[in-house]
Amino acid sequence: MCDKIRIAIIGAGSISELHLQSYRNNPRAELIAICDLNETRAQAKAEKHGIPHVYTDYLELLSRPDIDAVSVCTWNNGHAPISIAALDSGKHVLCEKPLCKTVEEALTVEQAVRRSGKTLQVGFVRRYAANTRIVKQFADNGELGDIYYAKASCIRRLGNPGGWFADIERSGGGPLIDVGVHVIDLCWYMMGRPKVKSVSGNTYRKLGNRSNVKNLAFYKAADYDAGHNDVEDLANAMIRFENGASLLVDVSFSLHAKEDELTVKLYGEKGGVELEPKLAIITERHDTILNIVPQINNLSFDFASGFQDEIDYFIQVCQGTKETISPVEDGVEMMKMLCGIYESAAQGAEIRF
Repeated sequence: MCDKIRIAIIGAGSISELHLQSYRNNPRAELIAICDLNETRAQAKAEKHGIPHVYTDYLELLSRPDIDAVSVCTWNNGHAPISIAALDSGKHVLCEKPLCKTVEEALTVEQAVRRSGKTLQVGFVRRYAANTRIVKQFADNGELGDIYYAKASCIRRLGNPGGWFADIERSGGGPLIDVGVHVIDLCWYMMGRPKVKSVSGNTYRKLGNRSNVKNLAFYKAADYDAGHNDVEDLANAMIRFENGASLLVDVSFSLHAKEDELTVKLYGEKGGVELEPKLAIITERHDTILNIVPQINNLSFDFASGFQDEIDYFIQVCQGTKETISPVEDGVEMMKMLCGIYESAAQGAEIRF
Protein backbone atom coordinates (compact mmCIF):
# COMPACT_ATOMS: atom_id res chain seq x y z
CA MET A 1 0.00 0.00 0.00
CA CYS A 2 1.37 3.40 -1.01
CA ASP A 3 2.15 5.79 1.81
CA LYS A 4 0.45 8.65 -0.03
CA ILE A 5 -1.98 8.76 -2.94
CA ARG A 6 -0.84 11.33 -5.48
CA ILE A 7 -3.78 13.39 -6.71
CA ALA A 8 -4.57 15.61 -9.69
CA ILE A 9 -7.60 17.86 -10.06
CA ILE A 10 -9.12 18.39 -13.51
CA GLY A 11 -11.40 21.43 -13.53
CA ALA A 12 -10.74 24.38 -11.23
CA GLY A 13 -14.28 25.73 -10.88
CA SER A 14 -16.31 26.20 -7.70
CA ILE A 15 -16.78 22.53 -6.80
CA SER A 16 -13.04 21.88 -7.03
CA GLU A 17 -12.48 23.91 -3.87
CA LEU A 18 -14.30 21.30 -1.78
CA HIS A 19 -12.14 18.57 -3.32
CA LEU A 20 -8.92 20.53 -2.89
CA GLN A 21 -9.52 21.38 0.74
CA SER A 22 -10.57 17.81 1.56
CA TYR A 23 -7.45 16.33 -0.05
CA ARG A 24 -5.30 18.83 1.85
CA ASN A 25 -6.92 17.71 5.10
CA ASN A 26 -6.12 14.05 4.41
CA PRO A 27 -2.60 13.05 5.48
CA ARG A 28 -2.64 10.17 2.98
CA ALA A 29 -3.19 12.45 -0.03
CA GLU A 30 -0.72 14.63 -1.91
CA LEU A 31 -1.82 17.19 -4.50
CA ILE A 32 0.48 16.95 -7.53
CA ALA A 33 -1.23 18.80 -10.39
CA ILE A 34 -4.26 20.82 -11.44
CA CYS A 35 -5.73 21.44 -14.89
CA ASP A 36 -8.22 23.94 -16.26
CA LEU A 37 -8.91 25.51 -19.66
CA ASN A 38 -8.51 28.83 -17.86
CA GLU A 39 -4.80 28.84 -16.96
CA THR A 40 -5.13 31.90 -14.72
CA ARG A 41 -7.78 30.20 -12.63
CA ALA A 42 -5.76 26.98 -12.40
CA GLN A 43 -2.66 28.91 -11.40
CA ALA A 44 -4.56 30.74 -8.67
CA LYS A 45 -5.79 27.42 -7.21
CA ALA A 46 -2.28 25.98 -7.43
CA GLU A 47 -0.82 28.90 -5.51
CA LYS A 48 -3.55 28.76 -2.89
CA HIS A 49 -3.15 25.03 -2.26
CA GLY A 50 0.55 24.56 -2.92
CA ILE A 51 0.15 22.45 -6.06
CA PRO A 52 3.44 22.27 -8.02
CA HIS A 53 2.18 21.59 -11.57
CA VAL A 54 -0.41 23.46 -13.66
CA TYR A 55 -1.89 22.31 -16.99
CA THR A 56 -4.47 23.44 -19.54
CA ASP A 57 -4.45 20.09 -21.41
CA TYR A 58 -5.77 17.19 -19.34
CA LEU A 59 -4.17 14.61 -21.64
CA GLU A 60 -0.77 16.11 -20.90
CA LEU A 61 -1.51 15.93 -17.19
CA LEU A 62 -2.66 12.31 -17.45
CA SER A 63 0.61 11.32 -19.11
CA ARG A 64 2.39 11.88 -15.80
CA PRO A 65 3.33 8.53 -14.21
CA ASP A 66 3.48 10.07 -10.73
CA ILE A 67 -0.31 10.55 -10.48
CA ASP A 68 -2.37 7.78 -8.86
CA ALA A 69 -5.86 9.29 -9.01
CA VAL A 70 -7.82 12.26 -10.30
CA SER A 71 -10.90 14.23 -9.34
CA VAL A 72 -12.93 15.25 -12.39
CA CYS A 73 -14.59 18.58 -11.56
CA THR A 74 -15.37 19.90 -15.05
CA TRP A 75 -18.56 20.77 -16.91
CA ASN A 76 -20.80 17.73 -17.28
CA ASN A 77 -19.92 17.28 -20.95
CA GLY A 78 -16.30 16.64 -19.94
CA HIS A 79 -17.02 13.94 -17.37
CA ALA A 80 -17.11 10.95 -19.72
CA PRO A 81 -14.13 11.68 -22.02
CA ILE A 82 -11.88 12.81 -19.18
CA SER A 83 -12.82 9.88 -16.94
CA ILE A 84 -12.22 7.41 -19.75
CA ALA A 85 -8.82 8.95 -20.57
CA ALA A 86 -7.86 8.89 -16.88
CA LEU A 87 -8.88 5.25 -16.45
CA ASP A 88 -7.03 4.24 -19.62
CA SER A 89 -3.91 5.99 -18.29
CA GLY A 90 -4.03 3.87 -15.15
CA LYS A 91 -5.58 6.35 -12.73
CA HIS A 92 -8.40 5.87 -10.24
CA VAL A 93 -11.18 8.43 -10.77
CA LEU A 94 -13.52 10.39 -8.55
CA CYS A 95 -15.98 11.90 -11.02
CA GLU A 96 -18.38 14.60 -9.89
CA LYS A 97 -22.05 13.86 -10.44
CA PRO A 98 -23.67 13.28 -12.84
CA LEU A 99 -21.47 10.59 -14.37
CA CYS A 100 -22.08 12.07 -17.83
CA LYS A 101 -24.89 13.35 -20.09
CA THR A 102 -26.30 10.19 -21.70
CA VAL A 103 -26.80 6.50 -21.04
CA GLU A 104 -24.58 5.70 -24.02
CA GLU A 105 -21.74 7.72 -22.50
CA ALA A 106 -22.30 6.02 -19.14
CA LEU A 107 -21.96 2.56 -20.69
CA THR A 108 -18.74 3.65 -22.40
CA VAL A 109 -17.32 4.81 -19.06
CA GLU A 110 -18.35 1.51 -17.48
CA GLN A 111 -16.45 -0.36 -20.21
CA ALA A 112 -13.35 1.74 -19.47
CA VAL A 113 -13.57 0.84 -15.78
CA ARG A 114 -13.72 -2.86 -16.63
CA ARG A 115 -10.81 -2.87 -19.06
CA SER A 116 -8.60 -0.67 -16.87
CA GLY A 117 -9.10 -2.52 -13.60
CA LYS A 118 -9.25 0.84 -11.86
CA THR A 119 -12.06 2.25 -9.73
CA LEU A 120 -14.35 5.07 -10.72
CA GLN A 121 -16.20 6.54 -7.76
CA VAL A 122 -19.24 8.59 -8.77
CA GLY A 123 -19.54 11.80 -6.75
CA PHE A 124 -22.78 10.93 -4.98
CA VAL A 125 -21.43 12.83 -2.00
CA ARG A 126 -24.55 12.55 0.14
CA ARG A 127 -24.06 8.79 0.40
CA TYR A 128 -20.96 9.49 2.48
CA ALA A 129 -22.55 11.97 4.91
CA ALA A 130 -23.03 11.12 8.57
CA ASN A 131 -26.84 11.32 8.56
CA THR A 132 -26.97 9.02 5.51
CA ARG A 133 -24.61 6.48 7.09
CA ILE A 134 -26.77 6.35 10.21
CA VAL A 135 -29.99 5.75 8.30
CA LYS A 136 -28.31 3.17 6.06
CA GLN A 137 -27.24 1.26 9.15
CA PHE A 138 -30.82 1.28 10.44
CA ALA A 139 -32.11 0.15 7.04
CA ASP A 140 -29.49 -2.58 6.59
CA ASN A 141 -30.35 -3.99 10.00
CA GLY A 142 -34.04 -4.24 9.15
CA GLU A 143 -35.22 -1.45 11.45
CA LEU A 144 -37.29 0.17 8.68
CA GLY A 145 -38.46 -2.99 6.97
CA ASP A 146 -39.05 -2.95 3.21
CA ILE A 147 -38.82 0.66 1.99
CA TYR A 148 -41.57 0.87 -0.61
CA TYR A 149 -42.07 4.63 -1.09
CA ALA A 150 -39.92 7.73 -1.07
CA LYS A 151 -40.41 11.34 -2.03
CA ALA A 152 -37.99 14.19 -2.38
CA SER A 153 -38.08 17.88 -3.25
CA CYS A 154 -35.24 20.27 -3.98
CA ILE A 155 -36.98 23.54 -4.76
CA ARG A 156 -35.19 26.81 -5.42
CA ARG A 157 -37.48 29.79 -5.79
CA LEU A 158 -34.59 31.70 -7.42
CA GLY A 159 -31.42 29.82 -8.17
CA ASN A 160 -30.56 29.29 -11.83
CA PRO A 161 -26.76 29.69 -11.67
CA GLY A 162 -26.59 30.58 -15.37
CA GLY A 163 -23.36 30.07 -17.27
CA TRP A 164 -22.63 26.44 -18.11
CA PHE A 165 -25.42 25.31 -15.76
CA ALA A 166 -27.92 26.97 -18.13
CA ASP A 167 -26.26 25.70 -21.32
CA ILE A 168 -27.71 22.30 -22.20
CA GLU A 169 -24.75 21.41 -24.42
CA ARG A 170 -22.37 21.59 -21.48
CA SER A 171 -24.70 20.60 -18.64
CA GLY A 172 -27.06 18.08 -20.21
CA GLY A 173 -30.02 19.69 -18.45
CA GLY A 174 -31.11 21.94 -15.63
CA PRO A 175 -32.18 21.30 -12.03
CA LEU A 176 -32.97 17.63 -12.66
CA ILE A 177 -29.42 16.68 -13.67
CA ASP A 178 -27.78 19.23 -11.34
CA VAL A 179 -29.54 18.95 -7.98
CA GLY A 180 -32.21 16.35 -8.68
CA VAL A 181 -29.51 13.73 -9.12
CA HIS A 182 -28.56 14.16 -5.45
CA VAL A 183 -32.00 13.63 -3.94
CA ILE A 184 -32.97 10.88 -6.37
CA ASP A 185 -29.76 9.02 -5.59
CA LEU A 186 -30.17 9.50 -1.86
CA CYS A 187 -33.62 7.89 -1.93
CA TRP A 188 -32.61 5.16 -4.38
CA TYR A 189 -29.52 4.26 -2.32
CA MET A 190 -31.57 3.98 0.88
CA MET A 191 -34.19 1.89 -0.91
CA GLY A 192 -31.52 -0.70 -1.73
CA ARG A 193 -30.76 0.44 -5.31
CA PRO A 194 -33.58 -1.47 -7.05
CA LYS A 195 -33.57 -1.64 -10.84
CA VAL A 196 -35.67 1.05 -12.51
CA LYS A 197 -38.78 -0.25 -14.30
CA SER A 198 -40.40 2.90 -15.64
CA VAL A 199 -40.41 6.68 -15.34
CA SER A 200 -43.01 9.31 -16.05
CA GLY A 201 -41.74 12.88 -15.99
CA ASN A 202 -42.44 16.47 -16.85
CA THR A 203 -40.14 19.43 -17.46
CA TYR A 204 -41.09 23.10 -17.73
CA ARG A 205 -39.39 26.17 -19.17
CA LYS A 206 -41.63 29.01 -18.04
CA LEU A 207 -39.62 31.51 -15.98
CA GLY A 208 -36.12 31.62 -17.50
CA ASN A 209 -33.25 32.76 -15.29
CA ARG A 210 -35.26 35.70 -13.83
CA SER A 211 -32.31 38.07 -14.01
CA ASN A 212 -34.78 40.91 -13.49
CA VAL A 213 -35.33 39.99 -9.83
CA LYS A 214 -33.82 42.44 -7.34
CA ASN A 215 -33.22 42.30 -3.58
CA LEU A 216 -32.74 38.51 -3.44
CA ALA A 217 -29.26 37.12 -3.95
CA PHE A 218 -28.42 33.74 -5.48
CA TYR A 219 -25.34 31.86 -6.63
CA LYS A 220 -24.13 32.74 -10.12
CA ALA A 221 -21.66 30.73 -12.19
CA ALA A 222 -18.37 32.40 -13.08
CA ASP A 223 -19.50 32.60 -16.71
CA TYR A 224 -23.01 33.85 -15.89
CA ASP A 225 -24.81 35.24 -18.93
CA ALA A 226 -28.38 36.44 -18.43
CA GLY A 227 -29.01 36.14 -22.16
CA HIS A 228 -28.48 32.40 -22.40
CA ASN A 229 -30.68 29.75 -20.80
CA ASP A 230 -31.95 26.63 -22.56
CA VAL A 231 -32.52 24.25 -19.63
CA GLU A 232 -35.68 23.50 -17.68
CA ASP A 233 -36.86 25.59 -14.69
CA LEU A 234 -38.69 22.68 -13.10
CA ALA A 235 -38.84 18.91 -13.38
CA ASN A 236 -40.98 16.32 -11.65
CA ALA A 237 -41.22 12.56 -11.98
CA MET A 238 -42.64 9.31 -10.72
CA ILE A 239 -40.06 6.51 -10.83
CA ARG A 240 -41.18 2.90 -10.48
CA PHE A 241 -38.80 0.07 -9.63
CA GLU A 242 -38.86 -3.63 -10.45
CA ASN A 243 -39.44 -4.55 -6.80
CA GLY A 244 -42.68 -2.51 -6.72
CA ALA A 245 -41.27 0.49 -4.85
CA SER A 246 -41.81 4.01 -6.13
CA LEU A 247 -40.14 7.42 -5.85
CA LEU A 248 -41.78 10.81 -6.35
CA VAL A 249 -39.49 13.80 -6.98
CA ASP A 250 -39.65 17.47 -7.96
CA VAL A 251 -36.79 19.94 -8.39
CA SER A 252 -36.45 23.51 -9.60
CA PHE A 253 -34.01 26.28 -10.38
CA SER A 254 -36.81 28.82 -10.41
CA LEU A 255 -40.38 28.68 -9.15
CA HIS A 256 -42.98 31.05 -7.70
CA ALA A 257 -42.55 29.52 -4.26
CA LYS A 258 -42.63 31.20 -0.86
CA GLU A 259 -39.26 29.75 0.13
CA ASP A 260 -36.63 27.22 -0.84
CA GLU A 261 -37.38 23.64 0.13
CA LEU A 262 -35.25 20.54 0.62
CA THR A 263 -37.05 17.43 1.82
CA VAL A 264 -36.13 13.75 1.57
CA LYS A 265 -38.53 11.20 3.07
CA LEU A 266 -38.66 7.41 2.98
CA TYR A 267 -41.39 5.05 4.15
CA GLY A 268 -40.94 1.40 5.09
CA GLU A 269 -43.07 -1.37 6.56
CA LYS A 270 -41.54 -0.97 10.01
CA GLY A 271 -40.57 2.70 10.06
CA GLY A 272 -39.98 5.90 8.17
CA VAL A 273 -37.21 8.44 7.83
CA GLU A 274 -36.94 12.15 7.19
CA LEU A 275 -33.36 12.74 6.04
CA GLU A 276 -33.83 16.38 5.12
CA PRO A 277 -34.28 19.06 6.30
CA LYS A 278 -33.40 17.38 9.62
CA LEU A 279 -32.87 13.72 10.36
CA ALA A 280 -35.67 11.97 12.23
CA ILE A 281 -36.66 8.32 12.38
CA ILE A 282 -40.31 7.40 12.82
CA THR A 283 -41.21 4.01 14.26
CA GLU A 284 -43.70 2.21 16.43
CA ARG A 285 -43.16 0.58 19.83
CA HIS A 286 -45.77 -0.94 22.19
CA ASP A 287 -48.68 0.48 20.16
CA THR A 288 -47.19 3.97 20.24
CA ILE A 289 -45.70 5.94 17.35
CA LEU A 290 -42.29 7.40 18.18
CA ASN A 291 -40.24 10.16 16.58
CA ILE A 292 -36.56 9.42 17.16
CA VAL A 293 -33.99 12.21 16.79
CA PRO A 294 -30.35 11.01 16.92
CA GLN A 295 -27.82 13.04 18.86
CA ILE A 296 -25.25 13.77 16.13
CA ASN A 297 -23.19 16.73 14.96
CA ASN A 298 -25.25 17.45 11.83
CA LEU A 299 -28.89 16.47 11.47
CA SER A 300 -28.82 17.69 7.87
CA PHE A 301 -26.21 17.47 5.13
CA ASP A 302 -23.09 19.50 5.86
CA PHE A 303 -21.13 20.27 2.69
CA ALA A 304 -17.65 20.52 4.19
CA SER A 305 -17.84 17.36 6.30
CA GLY A 306 -19.73 15.48 3.57
CA PHE A 307 -17.04 16.12 0.97
CA GLN A 308 -14.33 15.35 3.51
CA ASP A 309 -15.95 11.98 4.22
CA GLU A 310 -16.25 11.29 0.48
CA ILE A 311 -12.61 12.18 -0.23
CA ASP A 312 -11.34 10.23 2.78
CA TYR A 313 -13.25 7.18 1.55
CA PHE A 314 -11.87 7.61 -1.98
CA ILE A 315 -8.32 7.67 -0.67
CA GLN A 316 -8.94 4.36 1.10
CA VAL A 317 -10.36 2.97 -2.16
CA CYS A 318 -7.18 4.03 -3.94
CA GLN A 319 -5.11 2.36 -1.24
CA GLY A 320 -7.05 -0.86 -1.72
CA THR A 321 -8.50 -1.01 1.78
CA LYS A 322 -12.13 -0.31 0.78
CA GLU A 323 -14.48 -0.72 -2.17
CA THR A 324 -16.40 2.36 -3.23
CA ILE A 325 -20.07 2.61 -2.23
CA SER A 326 -20.86 4.66 -5.37
CA PRO A 327 -19.50 2.55 -8.24
CA VAL A 328 -19.78 3.23 -11.95
CA GLU A 329 -22.70 0.78 -12.23
CA ASP A 330 -24.77 3.09 -10.03
CA GLY A 331 -23.83 6.01 -12.26
CA VAL A 332 -25.18 4.09 -15.25
CA GLU A 333 -28.48 3.28 -13.53
CA MET A 334 -28.83 6.91 -12.45
CA MET A 335 -28.35 8.08 -16.05
CA LYS A 336 -31.14 5.70 -17.09
CA MET A 337 -33.44 7.44 -14.62
CA LEU A 338 -32.43 11.00 -15.48
CA CYS A 339 -32.46 10.51 -19.24
CA GLY A 340 -35.71 8.56 -18.95
CA ILE A 341 -37.35 11.51 -17.22
CA TYR A 342 -36.19 13.91 -19.93
CA GLU A 343 -37.36 11.51 -22.63
CA SER A 344 -40.73 11.02 -20.94
CA ALA A 345 -41.21 14.78 -20.71
CA ALA A 346 -40.36 15.23 -24.39
CA GLN A 347 -42.71 12.47 -25.49
CA GLY A 348 -45.47 13.16 -22.98
CA ALA A 349 -45.54 9.46 -22.17
CA GLU A 350 -44.23 6.93 -19.67
CA ILE A 351 -40.85 5.37 -20.49
CA ARG A 352 -40.42 1.66 -19.73
CA PHE A 353 -37.10 -0.17 -19.42
